[in-house]
Amino acid sequence: MRFRLRGRRACLTLTAVLAVFSLGCGEASTSALPAPPQGWRVEWADDFTGRAGSLPDRNRWIIDVGTQYPGGPPQWGTGEVQTYTDNPANLRLDGQGRLRITPLRDRAGRWTSGRIETRRSDFQPPDGGKLRIQARIQLPSVTGPAAEGYWAAFWTLGAPYRQGVPAPQAGEFDIMENANGRNRIWGAMHCGTPGGEPCNENTGLAADTPCTTSPCPGNFHTYTLEWDRSSPTEHLRWYIDGRLFHTVSSTQVAPAAWNAATGHGHFILLNLAIGGSFPDNIAGHQTPTTRTRPGSPMLVDHVTVLTTSR
Repeated sequence: MRFRLRGRRACLTLTAVLAVFSLGCGEASTSALPAPPQGWRVEWADDFTGRAGSLPDRNRWIIDVGTQYPGGPPQWGTGEVQTYTDNPANLRLDGQGRLRITPLRDRAGRWTSGRIETRRSDFQPPDGGKLRIQARIQLPSVTGPAAEGYWAAFWTLGAPYRQGVPAPQAGEFDIMENANGRNRIWGAMHCGTPGGEPCNENTGLAADTPCTTSPCPGNFHTYTLEWDRSSPTEHLRWYIDGRLFHTVSSTQVAPAAWNAATGHGHFILLNLAIGGSFPDNIAGHQTPTTRTRPGSPMLVDHVTVLTTSR
């Protein structure tokens, strides 16, 4: 729902980690990637292993810097106020198998944070098969007025976006978004043109749900998008800790718009924005405020892309 202006011990047993969908918990994990479920294979993955303080693997990730893509809309097209950097203070590995994205504010009130996107932009299901994109993420441990303006996201954009096709026409899948430290996540598909059909822009075809096993902020949960081409009707399905909370099918969207959004690969993004149209809309006023507290990171344990031919 991207409203636009344009190491403690792991709480999971090994058996649980190897489940079809890895379940979230409130404690950090430094274990290796979970094994794929039977019939699935790992297409791509990163468990963020590396020296503490180092940047994420540049062979896998592009680090976005500044306040817009070259030639793109200002403030990343969403009104967010921070500047993205490649400063390890904002973006680094923690040495325990996690990526740490930390928003900071300087004495002049200027915010900085981190955003990365995969170099690969060809993630899509095989013909007649399925794709899963999932990540185990701990949202910033901040709530109430101190969290106003925090906007954590795990999402995708269609590959044509890199060739100048605008969002939402190129396709966008918001796998997980969280704003203002709420105990709630949002998932959405964006397509078509701003301000209209067939994807109810600028909100998108969206749904939201609370985190039920433990609060969203400050706890690890696994967020998954499944893209299913195993039948004539394609489906997108959103899960948290293996629990389905949203589905969009190709029958809900005009064929031309569906094809424009899904007839190609996607790339994956992770970022922690400050301010912008989504947290402003949730809060009912402009964010961040003078009470917004900097320094609460989003931690990413792993990102995994799985495929199956059935």
